[in-house]
Amino acid sequence: MKKRDTFETLPSDLDWRVGLRSFPSTRYQGSKRKIVPWLWDHLRNLDFSSALDVFGGTGTVSYLFKKMGKAVTYNDVLRFNHQIGLAIIENDHVTLDRHDIELVQRPLVKSVGHFVKDTFDGIYFTNKENEWIDNTIARIRILNDAPRTRTYKQALLYYALFQSCLIKRPFNLFHRDNLYLRLAKVKRRFGNKTSWEVPFDDRFTGFCEEANRLVLKGIRPCEAIRYDALEIPNARYDLVYIDPPYLTKRGSNESSDYLSCYHFLEGLCDYDAWGARIDYESPNLRFQKTGKDPWVSRDENMDAFDVLFEKFRKSIIVVSYKKFGIPSIQTLVRMLRRHGKKVRSHSRHYKYALNHQNGEAKLNREVLLIAE
Repeated sequence: MKKRDTFETLPSDLDWRVGLRSFPSTRYQGSKRKIVPWLWDHLRNLDFSSALDVFGGTGTVSYLFKKMGKAVTYNDVLRFNHQIGLAIIENDHVTLDRHDIELVQRPLVKSVGHFVKDTFDGIYFTNKENEWIDNTIARIRILNDAPRTRTYKQALLYYALFQSCLIKRPFNLFHRDNLYLRLAKVKRRFGNKTSWEVPFDDRFTGFCEEANRLVLKGIRPCEAIRYDALEIPNARYDLVYIDPPYLTKRGSNESSDYLSCYHFLEGLCDYDAWGARIDYESPNLRFQKTGKDPWVSRDENMDAFDVLFEKFRKSIIVVSYKKFGIPSIQTLVRMLRRHGKKVRSHSRHYKYALNHQNGEAKLNREVLLIAE
């Protein structure tokens, strides 16, 4: 029997409440940040040293595993999420100094790309803000450091850029061409207007400082990879954590298609090829559809779950899900049992800002399936 790791960073309930501040702040839908203490309570006694986070997203759960001293493999197929994984999961010592932060925001003497300014005029940000984004991307791409250091510094800077873009967006998404919501001179019943108008420079500097605070030396080596969930190379992980897109029986499930919601951030990481990937017929210039994603298809996601459960049948499988989804919790439990697992289920109320199931936030329940 291998020795179980101890978690010395946040040893008590009081420390957990304070310690949440040390997790990534995020405006990313589906983030588990608010329920980290609950997850910790159910994961702390599991016997594992290595963990794979299949849908890494914000990196919150991977960061929890890293704090627990595990060898973490963060995976996400999206380029911008992979940068987050590089910045705060794989990276364990590189930080940004004041010169790095100031240099990236300094205007370039030579002309730079102006794709954002020319393409997204009046859609997401003001013309001046679009120019700032173009310049910042150019600066990030020409950092002059040793290759490995450069990779992690760029990832930290991208992290700050993504968060800066999200916090200035209505609903923190790119699913609508709705800059007018920011700019309309109307009486508002909510306080977002003040947040939206904080200059990019100020936001970016603040998020660079946050990114630095998140850099953590893990007890074991960690890595960030970028694969489709079903194509992750075969490897033995003690625990596999699965937090897939959530589909409901009704509605368009638009918010489950993360590429459609965050395509702008994805484009920032693929700047040179961005133009060729855009669907210019769409009002908000999202990416072209290049194939069917089984995880956002109500007809195919059950088969995708089954493939993943079989692939990692020798690992502890932990699934984060919500009630009233497709497939149902009961179906997922039956599938796991069919793969030889004993399943425990835990649930709690969790109010999601943009996902009110059946129209009532009180019906939202987060479910955690632990299959050993």
